[in-house]
Amino acid sequence: MTDTTSSPKLIASTVAALPGSAAERFEARVAARYKVGDEWRELSYGEVGRQIDEIALGLIELGIEPGDRICLLADTRLEWMLASYAISAAGAVVVPVYPTNSPLECRWVAGDSGARAIVCENGLQRAKIEQVRDELPELAHVIGIEPGGGETTLEELRSRGREGDRAELSARQDRVDPGEAYTIIYTSGTTGPPKGVVLTHANAMSVGEIVEKLQIVEPGEVTYLYLPLAHVFALITQLAITDQGATIVYFGRNTKQILPEIAETHPTYVPSVPRIFEKLYAVATGMVERAGEEDRKRFRQAIEVGMQVRMLRREGKPVPPELEQAFERADGEIFQRVRQLFGGQLRFAISGAAPIAPEILRFFYASGVPVLEGWGMTESMGIGTVGTLEHFKFGTVGRAVPGVEVQIASDGEILMRGPHIFREYWRNPEATAETLVDGWLHTGDLGELDEEGYLRITGRKKDIIITAGGKNLTPANLENDLKQSRFISQAVMYGDRRPYPVVLITLDPEEIGPWAKEKGLPEDVAMLADNQVVRDMIQAELDRANSNYAQVEQIKKFAILDHDLSVETGELTPSLKVKRNVIYERYADLFDSLY
Repeated sequence: MTDTTSSPKLIASTVAALPGSAAERFEARVAARYKVGDEWRELSYGEVGRQIDEIALGLIELGIEPGDRICLLADTRLEWMLASYAISAAGAVVVPVYPTNSPLECRWVAGDSGARAIVCENGLQRAKIEQVRDELPELAHVIGIEPGGGETTLEELRSRGREGDRAELSARQDRVDPGEAYTIIYTSGTTGPPKGVVLTHANAMSVGEIVEKLQIVEPGEVTYLYLPLAHVFALITQLAITDQGATIVYFGRNTKQILPEIAETHPTYVPSVPRIFEKLYAVATGMVERAGEEDRKRFRQAIEVGMQVRMLRREGKPVPPELEQAFERADGEIFQRVRQLFGGQLRFAISGAAPIAPEILRFFYASGVPVLEGWGMTESMGIGTVGTLEHFKFGTVGRAVPGVEVQIASDGEILMRGPHIFREYWRNPEATAETLVDGWLHTGDLGELDEEGYLRITGRKKDIIITAGGKNLTPANLENDLKQSRFISQAVMYGDRRPYPVVLITLDPEEIGPWAKEKGLPEDVAMLADNQVVRDMIQAELDRANSNYAQVEQIKKFAILDHDLSVETGELTPSLKVKRNVIYERYADLFDSLY
């Protein structure tokens, strides 16, 4: 957006003006790296601004009006960012749709939002829309990123936009008020139909101020982004990077390439859900677990040494010579290899969207790869609390970010207030009134604040299990302890109004196969689920996890599924959270059999 007839403010106050502001401030800097085949390509901020302008002008030529809702149905890729910013520049509202959604789920989001247009990645995504298009009377345009994705393509829009009315585009951007809707993000729906969370331009732009104060993303740094841009965690990352003039590396849309690409692209920052860190932890510790007891003992000692040294350095205290020598040995033997798994340049990473075991965080911190936890929700632009390099405590999700208030209600529910809190649920005043009370967001999460303001999440109000004996249990605690095992992919606790808790286990296909081969067992997960050697191994893992809890809280029995949970089967949300209601209903007979 470098046209001289339009002069955006140096610092943008809306997402509509953000790319233009970034193009002025950072024109020659690399805005994005993206993969075409096996080749990484780059686009500068100036070029990104020009392409956004052209797409926005093309949308105006297509007849898109200010306030129209436009859906985006695509994987995380460069074109998602370009289309999203162009929608905002044209004065319209971005409505993300998860690329894993079924046709019926796509129909719900597009229909409930009253979408006027939808951008589809390819023919596969377009086919979902065509299946339900007769039920979407307000949908007038389907736009494709790739050929076959729509009746017209982004490239054709750009071509039309080059001849468009730039004065009209400038006027539209200027007319966007910070209090207007920037995006409607539909909650991933662990319970009930998804609700449309209306986030304003002011909500979104508050993210840039918070990130700048916390120095999460800094100018010139590189972020590796694989999370779905339909999820608020990825979306705020994109906004913050643009605001700070950093570089985004978009992953190549093959999930099996995430770990190799992190090593290949040398990011300084990686936002992620816990599963990726759990995978990296399994890779880093897998060989040690297969070694002898003496080697495992030395490994544990090395982690302790790493923690001691890094904490002393963090506090500015001297490191005793003997401890320094032990640290250097551990660094050469273990820690350097761990850092290389992250590309060798990582300043820190943030884990969000679900809990992660503190032991995993301690391991990475000892290795010189700080993985810190953050907490938020879609209704709060994905932001609430976060650990920083200067201020963190393992086992907590950090402290409230600047400008945000967090407090605990009398029933233990976490309440939040600040400039990032959503405006309303789309066309759902009843749900809005239940969630927003006197400016406070009632999050549904349970937690505790310590004397220094660090927040510990203790569970979800709706996830609490109350046994037949009246004992309140928080499933996430034991589940996360179980998932520390490299062999366990998912663990789902059950036991409401039952005499004791039980758990459903899924095996990690990438880890259990090689282990089974070494034992002379079949490598097929379905066959291993009933194998007694596997059951004995899982029982040992359960005993380890149970040892951290009182007898009444311990899981008494388990079942092993013959397949993993997945987004495609509707058992996980796109951010890889377990849909408890789906699991409880789908495997009711299996749970019953454990009693």
